Amino acid sequence: MPRYTVHVRGEWLAVPCKDGQLTVGWLGREAVRRYIKNKPDNGGFASVDEVHFLMRRCKGLGLLDNDDPLEVALEDNEFVEVVIEGDVMSPDFIPSQPEGVYLYSKYREPEKYINLDGDSLTTEDLVNLGKGHYKIKLTPTAEKKVQKSRDVIDSIIKEKTVVYGITTGFGKFARTVIPISKLEELQLNLVRSHSAGVGKPLIPERCRMLLALRINVLAKGYSGISLETLKQVIEAFNASCLPYVPEKGTVGASGDLAPLSHLALGLTGEGKMWSPKSGWADAKYVLEAHGLKPIVLKPKEGLALINGTQMITSLGCEAVERASAIARQADIVAALTLEVLKGTTRAFDTDIHAVRPHPGQIEVAFRFRSLLDSDHHPSEIAESHRFCDRVQDAYTLRCCPQVHGVANDTIAFVKKLITTELNSATDNPMVFASRGETISGGNFHGEYPAKALDFLAIGIHELAAISERRIERLCNPSLSELPAFLVSEGGLNSGFMIAHCTAAALVSESKALCHPSSVDSLSTSAATEDHVSMGGWAARKALRVIEHVEQVLAIELLAACQGIEFLRPLRTTTPLEKVYDLVRSVVRPWIKDRFMAPDIEAAHRLLVDQKVWEVASPYIEKYRMEHIPESRPLSPTAFSLESLRRKSSTVPESTEL
Repeated sequence: MPRYTVHVRGEWLAVPCKDGQLTVGWLGREAVRRYIKNKPDNGGFASVDEVHFLMRRCKGLGLLDNDDPLEVALEDNEFVEVVIEGDVMSPDFIPSQPEGVYLYSKYREPEKYINLDGDSLTTEDLVNLGKGHYKIKLTPTAEKKVQKSRDVIDSIIKEKTVVYGITTGFGKFARTVIPISKLEELQLNLVRSHSAGVGKPLIPERCRMLLALRINVLAKGYSGISLETLKQVIEAFNASCLPYVPEKGTVGASGDLAPLSHLALGLTGEGKMWSPKSGWADAKYVLEAHGLKPIVLKPKEGLALINGTQMITSLGCEAVERASAIARQADIVAALTLEVLKGTTRAFDTDIHAVRPHPGQIEVAFRFRSLLDSDHHPSEIAESHRFCDRVQDAYTLRCCPQVHGVANDTIAFVKKLITTELNSATDNPMVFASRGETISGGNFHGEYPAKALDFLAIGIHELAAISERRIERLCNPSLSELPAFLVSEGGLNSGFMIAHCTAAALVSESKALCHPSSVDSLSTSAATEDHVSMGGWAARKALRVIEHVEQVLAIELLAACQGIEFLRPLRTTTPLEKVYDLVRSVVRPWIKDRFMAPDIEAAHRLLVDQKVWEVASPYIEKYRMEHIPESRPLSPTAFSLESLRRKSSTVPESTEL
């Protein structure tokens, strides 16, 4: 017999249906009847007949026709919503769909798997798991390690040994011994009481990353979870059943207790849960709809699920990958601005950077040369000012390798640290099967990722700070030799005047966000946990700073392309013309004032999706191959005459390999 799960005013009702010819309208009326029956005041209605409503799917929020037969309109066990006419949504209502619902209406269950062993997960892997590109399997070696670890826990319980978190309370209650008969209750109580987070729930990508990372850590075999329970967690991940995890509440030691507790709570069938099939619903209904059973926690398993730095680290993975993407594209955007402002490439000469050989600085200078080399990519704009009397450019153009370079090196440092954290055991106590014992320690402390992500925010912010100054130069006619605010008929039209203000506002906001959260610590748990990392906020604000960087660079990209319009019919280099064409495929030239926000968002989306990099990178890599043969490094070369001209570049040296 088919059945449906129906949402009515915050209540979830399971409604069976004996006849598939019954209509969608019947399902709505039956759900409302059951809702009224369960309310002492009948939900404010005298009868079902006076209730006027619409029906819609939870997946995709598509409206349903009340006259359609159920067997035609809905799948068995589908989740639907009754929208009662005249209802006002309460401020604490959890919507049926998270942000970005349009992405999930097209969700397709992945067919490929990633094998997790607890030792080899990369930041790219975790981001792809978050996007729903893969399911998860454990390696045979990981399964054996998990089983051996659980054998130690079973031995402790059998021998009635007093061990923290297994046969005792937690934190201040560490000296309270718990009777054997209450050990399972202890674990469920732990998860329930620690599910005390607040704020918006993590979006599905981030919750999926959090769950995947916790699975990877459990796969290391130092947590004491049973293989049976871990496989249940993996089944929930593979079905994209994602618990409601509020983004706020962790102090980053002892691990990310609040968010990980919410994660575990949903897996036990309590609290809320989301899946592409159901939207938000009671966790027990979502699990049941996917043929899954709630987890019944065994001794130590609640603690195994919630003790670790996975909230900080999973958000940190997203941060470092997005930072890498925008840092690469920042060089391309800045190169386009340099062309529009008729700058010189002399500052990117190989020898300058060889004598200050920071890897990021060398790579950024190389990218500028690969995009602007007038021998390789002739530029009519560059040729138009080859013999001008200017000697050098402003710092915002001349010092891009130094400023952008340190951002790149910061990202590389943080990525290395985060990758180590991805594959680290962060439980307490740790279970060492080889020694047959547990040891209490402090691997749950989030200071490592917290400090790294504070550093990342500071490093990546400078890309926005210098970009905003370049936007000012583009918009200021005394600096750009272009029309004020990059628009004709100034006065009647304001052009990029307020777009620049937006960039300035974002940069100023990020300055406050760059204050390190990890320099703060508040004692918690009755002074048992007397130093904490505040890494959760470090991760969340790093993501906000990175988003601001993306948005500021989107504005610069639009402004630079608009500047090109006033230099026509002259053309820039081939790779930069390709970037211009890409932008013009989504944003038309600014002839007169129009609604600008959609243009900024369109350019932002190009950067987030790395379309600018996709267009330019083939030219960058071709230049690399032509100037740095793989067979042998080039020996240092003398300056060519062309290197002394404006808008030129020398052959990269071996130091750039």
